[in-house]
Amino acid sequence: MSLLSLFISLIVMILVGVPVLLSLGLVGIIGIVSSGSLAPALFVQKAFAMLDSFPLLAMPFFILAGVVMSRGGLAEKLISFAQALVGHLRGSLAQVAIVACTAMANVSGSSTAEAAAIGRILIPEMKKRGYKPGFAAAVIAVAATIGPIIPPSMTAIVYGSMANVSIGGLFLAGVIPGYLLCLVLMAMIKCYSHLPMFPYLAETTKRPDMKQMKKHLLDAWAALLAPIIVLGGILSGIFTATEAGVIVTIYAFFVSFFIYRSVSLRDLVDIFVETAVITSMAVGIIAMAGPLGWLLTYMDFNNTALALIRSVTNDPQYVFLIIIAIMVFLTMFVESLSVLIVLVPVTTYLSQVYGYDPYQLGIALVISTQVGALTPPVASLLFVTTSVAETRFSETCRFIFPFIGVHLLLLASLTFFPPLASWLPHLFLG
Repeated sequence: MSLLSLFISLIVMILVGVPVLLSLGLVGIIGIVSSGSLAPALFVQKAFAMLDSFPLLAMPFFILAGVVMSRGGLAEKLISFAQALVGHLRGSLAQVAIVACTAMANVSGSSTAEAAAIGRILIPEMKKRGYKPGFAAAVIAVAATIGPIIPPSMTAIVYGSMANVSIGGLFLAGVIPGYLLCLVLMAMIKCYSHLPMFPYLAETTKRPDMKQMKKHLLDAWAALLAPIIVLGGILSGIFTATEAGVIVTIYAFFVSFFIYRSVSLRDLVDIFVETAVITSMAVGIIAMAGPLGWLLTYMDFNNTALALIRSVTNDPQYVFLIIIAIMVFLTMFVESLSVLIVLVPVTTYLSQVYGYDPYQLGIALVISTQVGALTPPVASLLFVTTSVAETRFSETCRFIFPFIGVHLLLLASLTFFPPLASWLPHLFLG
């Protein structure tokens, strides 16, 4: 089975509706069996080898912490805090959505979880205030992409465990791009609010006094403190990124049970079931993508890709842009996490050839997965928010492309100015 037939088979299966997990597994096992020289048992071996990673243990713990704090009403508290902080700006609710998603990202690390949690609360209110449903859905979707960029990022954990890159370093690498994206999106909403085609963005709310602000801050302090615990512990050497997941989980249970008292023992079963479902979905994709990624390396895909790229250009910066463009294009059609896992070996190889900073490349790939989650036809985030907004998918798509342009601009900035991602990790970790 040739490299081309592998990719064609995978794309065809996904396009005809075969689940991504099953598509990856079928292509992997068929490719191994049809080689004639590889034992079928390699499929199982490589699948389990993908999961045999100590850094990857951080993922279920961070997911559990996010579920606990979300069940504890954290999203509502963060929205109230964001409303007090930026509600007085033009485009009040859109600004609140961006800030609330940024704050929620400090706990969840998942764009889908953020889009569902924040959208469920804010989109109905935005519609009441005259926002077009498609615009409301687009704003929530693009704001939710901040989740996998700033720590703790589930995508960064997966990439770091596979590429042997420090997860703590990747967490730090996402800080500047993530918060920069937040500020640019807020500025974009501010500019939109002065355009006549967005009259609903002219609305504002009264700025709260210091007493009210203090109350909202006290309500949301647990979520705001979580990233300080994670990064502070990693940078001080108290615990590793994997151990940070355990610490944050304990912290989430303590806050939800004893301080907010918003979670009871009766909720534990539902919390663990939800965590298991989310984790198993991610773990299943990782396991099934492992044999396929190994098979591509075995079939010398790395050198084939290098030769193909060199036939176009050998300039490191333009090669970097080509890698990002390929990543974005593929995630438009295939589930983003599976694309990332399959392409990690070749991107790591190209990184060694061209001398890219591992943190620069890692965060650029993480952001690329989010561009794919926003771009039709797959656009998983748009489907989530469009469903909540109860509108047509085509209406949401009308408003999303300028926001996608912001992400592409951020990726271009990372390409030509690597310190955006690499400065903080090297400052603290060397």
